Amino acid sequence: MILAYSLSALTVLLTLGSLVRRNEWWFRGLDFPRLQIITLGLLALLALMLIEAPWSPLRWGMLAALLLALWHQLRMVIPYTHLWPDEVKVIDPRHYRPDKQLSMIVANVLMTNNQHFKLIEQVRLLKPDVLLTLESDRIWEQAMTAIEREYPHVVRVPLDNLYGMHLYSRLPLRTPEVKFLLSPEIPSIHATVILPCGAPVRLHCLHPEPPSPTEAPDSTLRDAELLIVGREVGNTEGSVIVMGDLNDVAWSRTTRLFQRVSGLLDPRKGRHHINTYHADYPFLRWALDHIFHSTDFGLVKMQRLPHIGSDHFPVFTHLQLERHLEFVHTPELASPDDQEEAEEKVEEGVEKAEQSGFEVSASVKPLGPM
Repeated sequence: MILAYSLSALTVLLTLGSLVRRNEWWFRGLDFPRLQIITLGLLALLALMLIEAPWSPLRWGMLAALLLALWHQLRMVIPYTHLWPDEVKVIDPRHYRPDKQLSMIVANVLMTNNQHFKLIEQVRLLKPDVLLTLESDRIWEQAMTAIEREYPHVVRVPLDNLYGMHLYSRLPLRTPEVKFLLSPEIPSIHATVILPCGAPVRLHCLHPEPPSPTEAPDSTLRDAELLIVGREVGNTEGSVIVMGDLNDVAWSRTTRLFQRVSGLLDPRKGRHHINTYHADYPFLRWALDHIFHSTDFGLVKMQRLPHIGSDHFPVFTHLQLERHLEFVHTPELASPDDQEEAEEKVEEGVEKAEQSGFEVSASVKPLGPM
């Protein structure tokens, strides 16, 4: 019974910790392992129910607390299963229009990984229109010259601090720009890709710093960067895709707030989690690599790709632009409280960046009272 109580108490404490609205990594990190906490909670529930011992008030109380914790955890992850309605409609193969399609691979390559050929093989097999590599340094840049004949449009940001990134495209890229939104060490790439049909699609490629004991002590800059881009997307019209290793999970408070502020859709909802990290430890996996898109896209295909020697699996996503879907999809809209919370988080991030001596662009700063 001691083991059952211990597992139950641990499940409840981890769940309560994830509800704390603070930015320190030891709280924000509890957003990640919800599937693992559910597994732990189910083991505790099994133990509580099957152990032959008198049902004391403590046992009943522990059971009630455990069930509440499990209900909350399941409530967070069920939208990313087949038990939930699809957020993004699938394009019927009879209506495929290759000139209106855009396929993408997002790959956190792990800077120290020297198995470059594995990613190159995937690129040559799937022939995506766009490839985004993260953690790519000059060694990776040199290795990927092997695909540049097929991908002549390239934005290069080689860095040796685990935050380098490269954007490769078969299709023309207009106004490509590298921005350092809140840190001189954390870049992002912004560009407009032109589909074969002539339609422009705005790309935002991100890789913010994660809250962890070895990197950022809190999530302030990560949250602010994501919401800065979400605010920009929400205030503009046109087709948009936000992609990258966001170092956050789809069900976190910040990412859900980002979706409401930006009005973008998540093609994983109603389907599967597509857990991409950690590639080497099946029980310790969650979805860190994301693609969000505007309501005028439908889904052709989305899948996790094979191991490329990195600690992340790459993700392949294939979309088709269909304007009528704007009237079919129903994104969750931001409330005034959401907008206020987003601005507060942006303000916190800007203040922290400026305190470190970084000069933040005026376009990034909070908009002021709503």
